[in-house]
Amino acid sequence: MMFFDLFRSEPNLQTVSAGEYLFREGEATTKLMYVQVAGRAEIYVGRTKIEDAQAGTILGEMAMIDQEPRSASVRAVTDCEFAEISRQRFHFLVTEAPSFATDVMRVMAERLRNGDRMLE
Repeated sequence: MMFFDLFRSEPNLQTVSAGEYLFREGEATTKLMYVQVAGRAEIYVGRTKIEDAQAGTILGEMAMIDQEPRSASVRAVTDCEFAEISRQRFHFLVTEAPSFATDVMRVMAERLRNGDRMLE
C-alpha cells in the first residue's frame, strides 16, 4: 500500500480555493503536516517556485519534525483538499505503517537535493 492510500477517504479535509494559501513561509506551525488529496498547488520559498504539488504530495513535513516556522509557502493553483496530520497521528502512522516514515524521509531528501541543485 502506498502512503497516499491511507488518506483517500479522510473525513476531515481542509479545502483551499485556487489562489489561496494553505500556509505561508515564516508562519508558526498550527496543523503540523498535510497530505494533498486533490487539486494542484505550488510550493514557494520567497518568490521562487521550487515545486509543483498534486494528490499524494506531503507538505509541512519539516515543521512536523522540528516544530519551527514554515520554511516555504503553499499556494493552491486549483481548488485543493488536504488531509491534516497532527503530531499524534504522525507518530501513530510511523509506528503502524513504517513505509509512511520512509516516504516522509524520501520527500525530505529529495527536497534537500533539489535545494542543493538550486544553489549550484
